[in-house]
Amino acid sequence: MEKKILLVVDESIHSTNAVTYAVRISSVVKDLSYTLFHVQPALSQYLLDEAETDIKAKAALKAVIGKNAEFAQDILDKHKSRMVRMGISDKRIETVTQRKTMGTCKDIMDRAEQGLYDAILVGRRGLSRFQQTFMGSTTAVLVEHSTIIPVWVVDGDVKSTKVMLAVDGSEASFRAVDHLSFMLEGNEKIKITLLHVTPTLRDYCKIDFKEKRSDVGGIIARGARRCVDSFLPHAQQKFGEAGLRDDQVEIEVVKSTMDIGKAIVNKAKKEDYGTVVIGRRGTGKAFFMGSVSRYVLDKTSGRALWVVS
Repeated sequence: MEKKILLVVDESIHSTNAVTYAVRISSVVKDLSYTLFHVQPALSQYLLDEAETDIKAKAALKAVIGKNAEFAQDILDKHKSRMVRMGISDKRIETVTQRKTMGTCKDIMDRAEQGLYDAILVGRRGLSRFQQTFMGSTTAVLVEHSTIIPVWVVDGDVKSTKVMLAVDGSEASFRAVDHLSFMLEGNEKIKITLLHVTPTLRDYCKIDFKEKRSDVGGIIARGARRCVDSFLPHAQQKFGEAGLRDDQVEIEVVKSTMDIGKAIVNKAKKEDYGTVVIGRRGTGKAFFMGSVSRYVLDKTSGRALWVVS
C-alpha cells in the first residue's frame, strides 16, 4: 500500500538532511511517495492594501509574488533532482508551493490533513537548545500541535536504518505501534526494538522521597509492568497483521536508572538507532509531550524522531 509523506523544505541544510533521510528510509518503508512542500513568505499587508488603488504598488506586488514563486520552485526543483539522483523515481515526487496564509505551521498541517498524508517530514531548525526546549521553532510547533498527522523530525545526516519504538503501554503508544506497523508493512528484513523503560517514583515527582524505603516506587513499577504486559501482545499482533514475523520484533524492558527520556536517548545513541518512534503523550498524559517526548525531541541528534499523537 502506498504511503504518502509531506516533505517540508526550504533552502537550509536542515531540509537537505530531511530529504536525504526521506530517500534512505525508503529502503525500510516500502512504496513511499513524496510531496515536496514549500511555504512562501507572507506578503506585506501594506503592499497588498496599496495595490488596490496604486498602479505602481500593484506592479511591485506582482513582481514580489513572481520572485517568491520562482525562488520557491527553484528550491523544490533542486531537492527533487537530488532525490532522483539518489534513486527515487520522479513519478513518486510531487512539488507544491503556496503563499503563507494562516501561518507556516498551520498551512503545513492543513495541507497534510486535507491531502490525507501519513506523515509530515521536516528537518530540525538550527536553534539553540534553550529555544528548542520552549518549543519556539517551526519544527517544535508542528510536533506540539499536529494532533492528527505524525511528525518525523530529522536532526543531522541520519545514516542508520535501525528502528526503535519507545512504549509505555498508553493509547498514544499503541497509535505509535499502529503507525510504525503500517509504515513497515511488507518489509521482511527489517528488525525493530520495542523499548520500555520502567518508571520510578522520580518520573512522577521530583521530590526525593528516598525511594528505596518507599512502597510507592514499587507500586508504580508493578503497575507499569502490568500495563506493558497487557500492551505487548496487542503490539505483537499488530506487527503480525502487517506481515512482520515474531523474530523481527525484539522486546526490551529495562529498569530505569535515570530519567526515562534520558534512557531512551542514551539507548538510541549507544546502539545507533537511526529512527526513534514515540507517542506524543504517555499514560495519563504524564510522559510524552510532557517531560519525556520533550526531552527526547530536545536531546536527539544525528537521528530521526517520529512523534505520533
